[in-house]
Amino acid sequence: MELIGQTLTLLKKEILLEWRSKYAFNGVLLYVVSTVFVCYIAFSLSAGFTGSSGYPIVWNVLFWIIMLFASVNAIGKSFVQESRGRLLYYYSIASPQAIILSKIIYNMLLMALLSTLAIIVYVVFFKNVVGDPLLYFASVIIGSISFSTVFTMISAIASKAGNNGTLMAILSFPVIIPVILILIRFSKNAMDGLDRSLNYGHLGALAAINAIVIATSLLLFPYLWRD
Repeated sequence: MELIGQTLTLLKKEILLEWRSKYAFNGVLLYVVSTVFVCYIAFSLSAGFTGSSGYPIVWNVLFWIIMLFASVNAIGKSFVQESRGRLLYYYSIASPQAIILSKIIYNMLLMALLSTLAIIVYVVFFKNVVGDPLLYFASVIIGSISFSTVFTMISAIASKAGNNGTLMAILSFPVIIPVILILIRFSKNAMDGLDRSLNYGHLGALAAINAIVIATSLLLFPYLWRD
């Protein structure tokens, strides 16, 4: 119960700080909108991209590329923006498990909101070629949760190594590539309007990856925190 109370208190703090500054939200939202617009202008010059065929594969892959870099920009700053004095204060009042859990949950909420806005903007600019919109939206939310769990832990590790961006990219590569491949297959099935039962395996794989990453975070973060 103490862990839950500490986690909720720290989560409330994260939300209040973001509500006051809106630093991460506004920055990533601007990145998503501008990137989608630039892609729209670029592909509009290519004959047929916004035509009847819609190029579903390109449509799908391009969206996940945008969301991948948006996640890195949003979540990569999870521990960078915390001052040394504030981290020391957290050390004295909360357990490391509560700190990493609050960060993960906050990033999940942030990325779920940004992903929802991103898909809306994406559909406004590009022709909607999704056969099963509800299932595709579910894949977007699940993808945002997966990105949050992976990049939050990697950000914590990188923050202890001098916030090395290269280290974050190297550490996240082996985990995030399987996630992206599963998400692309999952969302492609939704775009084609295939039977939803075909995605049960993808859902199980994503749930397993998220569970492993969260469990690893809870086990390893206390050692990083003491350092």
